[in-house]
Amino acid sequence: MVDLTRVPRIENVDAATFQADYKKPARPVVIERMTESWPARRKWTVEHLKERAGDVVVPLYDSQPSRDHKHQHAPAARMPLGEYMELLEKGENDLRLFFFNFFNTIPDLTEDFEYPDVGLKFFRKLPVLFMGGKGSRVQLHFDIDLADIMLCHFGGPKRVLLFSPEQTQWLYRVPFSFSALFDARVDEPDYEKYPALRQVRGQVAELEHGDVLYIPPGWWHFVEYREIGFSMSLRAFPRTPRNLSRMIYNLLVLRTVDGLMRKTVGQPWNDRNERRAVTRTNQRLAQVR
Repeated sequence: MVDLTRVPRIENVDAATFQADYKKPARPVVIERMTESWPARRKWTVEHLKERAGDVVVPLYDSQPSRDHKHQHAPAARMPLGEYMELLEKGENDLRLFFFNFFNTIPDLTEDFEYPDVGLKFFRKLPVLFMGGKGSRVQLHFDIDLADIMLCHFGGPKRVLLFSPEQTQWLYRVPFSFSALFDARVDEPDYEKYPALRQVRGQVAELEHGDVLYIPPGWWHFVEYREIGFSMSLRAFPRTPRNLSRMIYNLLVLRTVDGLMRKTVGQPWNDRNERRAVTRTNQRLAQVR
């Protein structure tokens, strides 16, 4: 892997300490006991979710980059949640539930958790679920909305690799995208093909059932499921003028341009951006050398 240090772990935290030690300096942290009183910590298992919401049809995403005229956020399949979870139990590890807002679809799940008192103003209508099977991987990316994220994890262990916005210059970011180049992998780097990855410095968090990972705004993350697991992210949207303006630009300009060009130009647009990801990153590396 690229050069990684471990994300610090703490048992719990009050709002003043969280703001001073983690929010303001933008430092990731794993909080072990934050979910201790939540019903979700006891109840959220594969069997419980199948019984409670097995008939809900959900969008699923695969691990392949979108090609040709396909929108980069288009799902690969749709099926009932219970059917999907049965596939996971049989070994499925490509299809993933990604950013599924259950506020209106499965509203009773909102009774199983509390919004942490850490000085963040959470957007309460956007609790979202992520789910994957053993061996599932999520491509390196950062979140378009630049939110403060509390990633509350349940089920089997999950590894998250994290990289600060300052590392963007070495991560082969694809233009008009919020992802790194698909095969410029930080978990299994090919330094001959992507030499700038040698410059990357990041952190790793090993999440167990009930852990909460704080991801600061704009931080890149790569996810690997060690077993069947599911996470819920609670999000606080940007409050600073700089991040708020960047979020609006990401949503209204970059995403719109990319969607339009994929629809009209197709694969040549994708190829152009992937070439530029390599060219620009390697040019920066040459300047440093």
